[in-house]
Amino acid sequence: MLTIAVFPNVDKENSSEVLQRILAFYKGKAIRVLLPRDEAVYFGYPEYGVADIDTIPLDMGLSIGGDGTLLGVCRRLYERNIPACGINIGTFGFLADIELTELENKLEKILQGKYKIAKRLMISGFVRSGGKERFLGHAINDVVITKGGVARMLQLGLSVGGCRVTDYKADGVIVSTATGSTAYSLSAGGPIVNPKVQALLITPICPHTFNVRPMIIAEDDEVRVHIAAVHQDILLTFDGQESFRLLPGDEVIVHRASKPARIVKFEDKNYYHTLKNKLWRNG
Repeated sequence: MLTIAVFPNVDKENSSEVLQRILAFYKGKAIRVLLPRDEAVYFGYPEYGVADIDTIPLDMGLSIGGDGTLLGVCRRLYERNIPACGINIGTFGFLADIELTELENKLEKILQGKYKIAKRLMISGFVRSGGKERFLGHAINDVVITKGGVARMLQLGLSVGGCRVTDYKADGVIVSTATGSTAYSLSAGGPIVNPKVQALLITPICPHTFNVRPMIIAEDDEVRVHIAAVHQDILLTFDGQESFRLLPGDEVIVHRASKPARIVKFEDKNYYHTLKNKLWRNG
């Protein structure tokens, strides 16, 4: 019997309807559906709620929301090597592979094991501050250094693979995976990279010089960014969801994580078809 944990986004108005469809479809089938206790109570299904969902054995995590919800679930399940599958009720849905029009069809495929698990490059972020280095978190899309509010731009010193590449002024810098190339990096002028390409991207945010361009580097290259600023309104974010304050003089270190993220995909989904329908549908 499969055990699946469902993680609905409580801020999405369609979450309740989708959750009801999932529970109705799997009722009486050889599958155990669980919810985090708080969400179970919130949506009116306390009998499905468990307090120890982050320790209980699971076969899969199922997110209800957009790509952001799926990213959060992936990071939540990452250390336990549990794959995550996304149901898209957001805007784009590059990662969330299930649309509402095909929900029951894909739920049946999960039940029958007719899916594959895509391994996506994960990155880890550290900060070196006051002579001490500490781990901050993992990201599937990107690690971003940026100035906060109306603060002045940052002076950034970029090193790749142990080589000091350049120093420049900018509003910040994005270190992303190929998976994250269609996220913030794309908005900042970075290239679109097929997530099967095991590479990292470095994309400056509003650089104050024309000779600084986005870079595609090897997946094993370590990126170090030294931060100089006269203000203290500096942020480091992971997938746009977890944030930390940085200080002038800090150094951010980003490199490939020890293992990949695991995302459920279906054979009838094509990356370029998704690009065409999600990104260029209004073009």
